[in-house]
Amino acid sequence: MSIAENIQSIRRRMDEAARAAGRENEKILLVGASKMNEAAACRQAIAAGIDALGENRVQEMLGKYAEGAYEGAPLHFIGHLQRNKVRQIVGKVALIHSVSSMELIDEIQRQAEKQGVTQAVLLEVNIGGEESKSGFAPEELEAAARHAAKLPNISMEGLMTIPPIQTVPHGNLPYFREVYRLYIDIGEKVFHNKLKHLSMGMSDDFEDAIAAGATMVRVGSAIFGARHYI
Repeated sequence: MSIAENIQSIRRRMDEAARAAGRENEKILLVGASKMNEAAACRQAIAAGIDALGENRVQEMLGKYAEGAYEGAPLHFIGHLQRNKVRQIVGKVALIHSVSSMELIDEIQRQAEKQGVTQAVLLEVNIGGEESKSGFAPEELEAAARHAAKLPNISMEGLMTIPPIQTVPHGNLPYFREVYRLYIDIGEKVFHNKLKHLSMGMSDDFEDAIAAGATMVRVGSAIFGARHYI
């Protein structure tokens, strides 16, 4: 199937999952995780109506950015972000999903202030407490959100999570539900119920994420095909 056909299929599945949860699919954004796909594939996804494209690697993103790969759709950064790479993406991406530490929040503020821009971000939640993953522990989240809310060049718009790899169907549902609870709680306590985005769910579990309340799903291989790592 083509990228356009895959996107149509994903949209149908998103709609079915939303309807089953009593939600409106139009309010759930489809982010094409375009890691290890060339600029031409990004352009095909944009032509097929993808809501946004998301990149995991700064250098790959910059190369495709120079090729005009993202023209016509918002660009998001969805991968692990190192502090020394922040200056390369601030002002180029509409949203950073993976803000995982206080130090990273402060560096984004510094770089955004230098450029005279406001950078939209999501705080990453390490909901499984995995040492191999970055992100805030649930008990650290409120303090991080309050800190980000005070910074003039940061727009804190919600949360993102990548739960532990599961080997059973619907194994991530409890994690998704817990992050949704955190999203509502932080939204009420810190942001007067004005948070916009809850980014969770990928190719294998986006329907469960929608059932749990995701407003944004990050789908890669189900759109672009299997990645071939070198």
